[in-house]
Amino acid sequence: MSLNDPRWGNQGNDQEPDRPKDGPPDLDDLWRDVNRRLGGLFGRRGGGGGDGGGRGGPGMPSLSPGQFTGGIGAIIVLMLIVWGASGFYIVDANQRGVVLRFGDYVQTTEPGLQWRLPFPVETHELVDVTGVRTIEVGYRGAERNKVLREALMLTDDENIINIQFAVQWVLKSPEDYLFNNRHPDDTVAQAAETAVREIVGRSRMDFVLYEGREEIAVRAKTLMQSILDRYQTGIQVSQVTMRNAQPPEQVQAAFDDAVKAGQDKERQRNEGQAYANDVIPKARGTASRLAQEAEGYAARVVANAEGEASRFSQVLAEYRKAPRVTRERMYLEAMQDVYTNTTKVMVDTKGNGNLLFMPLDKLIEAAGGAQPAAVQQNAPTTPAVGASVPREVSIDDVRDRDFLRSSRNTGGR
Repeated sequence: MSLNDPRWGNQGNDQEPDRPKDGPPDLDDLWRDVNRRLGGLFGRRGGGGGDGGGRGGPGMPSLSPGQFTGGIGAIIVLMLIVWGASGFYIVDANQRGVVLRFGDYVQTTEPGLQWRLPFPVETHELVDVTGVRTIEVGYRGAERNKVLREALMLTDDENIINIQFAVQWVLKSPEDYLFNNRHPDDTVAQAAETAVREIVGRSRMDFVLYEGREEIAVRAKTLMQSILDRYQTGIQVSQVTMRNAQPPEQVQAAFDDAVKAGQDKERQRNEGQAYANDVIPKARGTASRLAQEAEGYAARVVANAEGEASRFSQVLAEYRKAPRVTRERMYLEAMQDVYTNTTKVMVDTKGNGNLLFMPLDKLIEAAGGAQPAAVQQNAPTTPAVGASVPREVSIDDVRDRDFLRSSRNTGGR
């Protein structure tokens, strides 16, 4: 049966009572069935006849005041259940829940399934307390995307430098983070810029660009944390990283020349210092050696002089006791020293003196093993009476006047 058939939906009132009801159900029957079920739910029986002639109009079921009130109550109860269930919420492990009652802080809830009074009595906000947030100062995204208003800073020696750095921070108090500051992220950025400007303003340019970058980062972190704690932001600064520090682009070439000149100066200074470290110790060592040699020579000369003086004093004392014996002994010692250092020997053949019995071979061997150049013994002719005996003398190192005088006296005897 099509929808355009006039008998659709009115099979009980057509003129063919014997026709089987194989079409869709009657809408009026469906409405009356629903009305009866609602009435039975609230302990009341539905009114109205099967002919549809109630107060609802022809073809419509009629509802009593009790039935209408029961339906409204069921709807209210259902709405209360749904409204109460809306107070449940879930807090993740990295979050904390902040509960507000009419906009005022009530409590902070831990991770898990939590419940609060439904809206609009209480509301909640979930805050991530473990995530690390990053604030960039002087650039955005990449270092080439500079923000000169934030990056340009003035040093203590009145030079302008371009500084870019990043700040990483986490939350330590969700309630302070939410309620004590209107824009906490902007507060962190402004505190970071303020701290770095203060530190750079008290430092020299070379310190900021080279050896002081790590120290500036540490000092900036401490100063930032102090500022944020005074504002009660509930933020903990975890790290400050210096991304870049350089002079402005307009003076970059001149600055590179100055840096190169400074490096050349430092290199030449190091070379000079290395040369000085090599020469000065050697000169000091030579001076010390010469000083020690001079001191040793002076000590040796003084000791020798003192020894000679002491020996002379001792000989003088013995000479005064026995002058002749002492003179003979001194003569013999002097002759021994002379003949030890010469290769020629003088022999007196006039008399049979002590010189013929001296160990001349031993003296010559001690002098170097050289044989005498000429030794005259047994003269071929007898000299006349009163003539002196010929002698052959070659003494190079004998210069002692006392020895020569003693030699003349001995030959005259």
